[in-house]
Amino acid sequence: MQGYIINVNKARDEDVIVTILTQHNLYTLYRFYGARHGQINLGFKIDFETESSVKSSISRLRGVMQLGFAWIGDRSRLFIWQQFCALFHKHLLETEEIDPFYFELLEEAASIWQTQNPKRIAIESYVRLLAFEGRLHQEMVCFFCEEEITKEITLIRAFLPSHAECLHALPINIDAIKELFESGSSLFLNDKEIEIIWHVLLEGF
Repeated sequence: MQGYIINVNKARDEDVIVTILTQHNLYTLYRFYGARHGQINLGFKIDFETESSVKSSISRLRGVMQLGFAWIGDRSRLFIWQQFCALFHKHLLETEEIDPFYFELLEEAASIWQTQNPKRIAIESYVRLLAFEGRLHQEMVCFFCEEEITKEITLIRAFLPSHAECLHALPINIDAIKELFESGSSLFLNDKEIEIIWHVLLEGF
């Protein structure tokens, strides 16, 4: 089966426990260290097998083959990808059977990661995730003071809209935010605004 590694924890010596997001499940598997084992890392897409163990409640990860992307050697793009993938682990923690949406979201993002600004792709993907989960707040009402936002807007965790002055934060173009929430496009956000929103995204899903 195939999946994305969304978490890697050291166990003992060089062994690790990995969490893998597949189309229908979230697997937590034990990986023994060995020179003949294929390389694994956070964010990698792999083809793999699982093997149950009578000595442990955690199955083993076996038969790993990395399914690479053209951009995997670009360290800056890979680092952003790893940050993005790590957010899925915290969000889907303790979930075993999941909707294919999450796997497919990563598939689509990975397919265009090379051709566009990866932070824009991550932001647009997260808006889709919020919409899928019914958590996208399209009403321009401040999360803090509950008053309508007409111009000086900013976002907090989960992309909740707020007055920039309520947070003492840098403002973001409100029309660009409306476009992002309505169409899923970050086209009208400038690079500085993308950086602001990216740091909000890193706070967690």
